[in-house]
Amino acid sequence: MKIISSAPKVIWNTKCTLGEGTLWVKEHNSIYFTDIKKKKIFILNIRNNNKKIIKVDKEIGFLAHIKKNYFILGLKGELRIVDLKKNKKIKSLKIENEIKSNRINDGKTDPSSKLWFGTMDNFERNIKKGSLYCLDKNFYLKKVDTNYCITNGPAFLTDKTFYHTDSRLKNIYKILIDKNLNILKKKIFKKFNKKSGSPDGMTLDQNKNLWVCHYGGARITVFNTKGKKIHVINFPAKNITNCTFGGKNNSEIFVTSALKSMNKKDIEKYKHSGALFKIKTNVRGILQKKYNIKLC
Repeated sequence: MKIISSAPKVIWNTKCTLGEGTLWVKEHNSIYFTDIKKKKIFILNIRNNNKKIIKVDKEIGFLAHIKKNYFILGLKGELRIVDLKKNKKIKSLKIENEIKSNRINDGKTDPSSKLWFGTMDNFERNIKKGSLYCLDKNFYLKKVDTNYCITNGPAFLTDKTFYHTDSRLKNIYKILIDKNLNILKKKIFKKFNKKSGSPDGMTLDQNKNLWVCHYGGARITVFNTKGKKIHVINFPAKNITNCTFGGKNNSEIFVTSALKSMNKKDIEKYKHSGALFKIKTNVRGILQKKYNIKLC
């Protein structure tokens, strides 16, 4: 099946310093996303175009839905369960308190509703202090992998097989784990060259094709399971950071971007950098599972 996609359309000119964390919540008819550096959560109801911005007290890499208005937030040094409507904290777990310069970056739930996320050096130095973690329904945290510079992804093919990225090294890894979350196999699925920018956030469609955002590369590239490039979408934004399927029939893609590290010439060339985009396609995505935890 040949992929067909519309040109990217700006649906919210948020001027994000570092847009991230796209999350489609079907029952809210809304796309959620974050600006890490501005410590903001953005909510856009695509049915009535209502927009809401929630300010948080720490840099925020992602959020995942639990139920109703309950979400888990991936903050600098902390995972926090909140009622977003009431702005009420329910539960919290400190992350890497011993590495003060680190922060949480990207995160997603897997097909069995466990939460996965990565950490990285907040100053983006060329040091491998980042790790990949998994949080189960009992709020038990396991460190699954280490020695990352900039973690991004993950995207899950199955409960045991997923893609995960080190953006600085320009590597997308394919990882196989056992039932105890121990890594059985890890190999480079795709390595980007300098002209391509860096692989950033990514998502899968129902045909298991991988949609990868290019930070610094002004596009999304779609790879099949063998790593062959099968589709490209170009953007009027330089730094494409994160994407997820949602909307009608789960066949629309919502995409964040970033103004970070851009100079005046870049901004003139890529005038919609920092915006939220929507793309219509002829394929459907895989709905992200809710994080499965019992709330008291």
